[in-house]
Amino acid sequence: MHKKYKTGLMWFRRDLRVHDNAALYHALKSCDQVYCAFVFDRAILDALPRADRRVEFIRESLVDLNRQLATISPEHAAAPAGLLVRHATASDALPALAAQLAIDAVFANHDDEAYSLARDAEVQALLESRRVAFHTFKDHVIFERKEVLTQAGKPYSVFTPYKNAWLKQVDDFYVKPYPVERYGAALAALPVDEAQEVMSLAELGFEKTNLSALQLYGGSRGGDALFQEFLERMKNYRATRDFPGIKGPSYLSVHLRFGTVSIRQLASHALALQAGNEGAATWLGELIWRDFYAQILSNFPHVADRAFKPEYDAIVWAQGDKAQALFQAWCAGRTGYPLVDAAMAQINQTGYMHNRLRMVTASFLVKDLGIDWRWGERYFAEKLNDYDLASNNGGWQWAASTGCDAQPYFRIFNPVSQSLKFDADGKFIRRYLPVLAKLPKAALHSPWLATPQEQLAADVTPGIDYPLPVVAHAEARALTLQRYAVIKNG
Repeated sequence: MHKKYKTGLMWFRRDLRVHDNAALYHALKSCDQVYCAFVFDRAILDALPRADRRVEFIRESLVDLNRQLATISPEHAAAPAGLLVRHATASDALPALAAQLAIDAVFANHDDEAYSLARDAEVQALLESRRVAFHTFKDHVIFERKEVLTQAGKPYSVFTPYKNAWLKQVDDFYVKPYPVERYGAALAALPVDEAQEVMSLAELGFEKTNLSALQLYGGSRGGDALFQEFLERMKNYRATRDFPGIKGPSYLSVHLRFGTVSIRQLASHALALQAGNEGAATWLGELIWRDFYAQILSNFPHVADRAFKPEYDAIVWAQGDKAQALFQAWCAGRTGYPLVDAAMAQINQTGYMHNRLRMVTASFLVKDLGIDWRWGERYFAEKLNDYDLASNNGGWQWAASTGCDAQPYFRIFNPVSQSLKFDADGKFIRRYLPVLAKLPKAALHSPWLATPQEQLAADVTPGIDYPLPVVAHAEARALTLQRYAVIKNG
């Protein structure tokens, strides 16, 4: 069968897998031969700290992707297929590759973040000026952009009706995998002068992190292993997901972020299992939240910088030296509230934070410390292995009550109550705050109330070994209600 293009280029970005990859499938079906490339984008990497788990995770995933491409490439080829890896800006690398390889068309999957859209528009213009086509496809979510709309033809801004519409609209077509492997014969071998191995972290100017010590393995191998393990306990997800001291979540968020697992594969399993399975139904709901926030960012791009609800931009947040000091205490996990501090220790040490704790720490920063949610959003963006602009922004605006479908502004988490409810035995707190490990359960959640005898037995003195609370929750709550009054009175 005659194909549309002689030579194509698959540009991998946040879709680091061969299996069920939309753009790769279309490239292989449309071109006689397809080269594959990944660009370590200097426009992003140059701003990162030199030890960044995400860069190491991506590099490990590229090694696995290289192996996957070789596995499905033609058996008769003199050399296997593999990745062309560049460390440059995308606007330099893609046109150069297109010229070097006589590319007729470049294929990629959608990325709706503002930076990515601007980058893709620039790359597309440069390619088309050289008569090279640029095609992009949906791959990162089940439904994107304006695929799920209200009866009035508008994007949804409230989750529950969106979820109902999502469930009504989804069918086998939307979760059907792309049979990429069937078309592997179209993969081109790497040019003879190209490196067969992915460049090292050192060559990129980065250092190794504690990724392997955390047993966080990149690539489809890592993602598949996690998913198979989670399938065994998915039925318990609803009952266990809110308790950070036990193994409740899927831990797949970083793999979803970098596309080392297929969202279609995950959603199809959840859809098939949800009947009579509360765990699967609840987890499916979390996947739908991910789609929801992605379409919010796409349809309401102002959320990246401002409140979804414009009236909330009138809130006057704490400023000055005191606010900076409180923010630094929050970042360092030195607020005096054990659950908050243990959660911040988790993100600082591992790049991961349990979802319940993301809500608790966000609520504490905004509604106990009175600090602009954007400060916390930026900190999470720097630290989270699974950082995704749409989901991170959606979560922070939810906690700050500034977003779509957010918790009411007068709902303010009590950090001690949350601690007693979701880490009652203190397993999580003791793991990340060993200084408090010997305190009895009753004192662990409020160490400033520990008796002198309890402090002596636990070898901890609040205010010396562990900070006293930086704010009194009841007083902070009253100030927050005043701060948010501009909305009620507006």
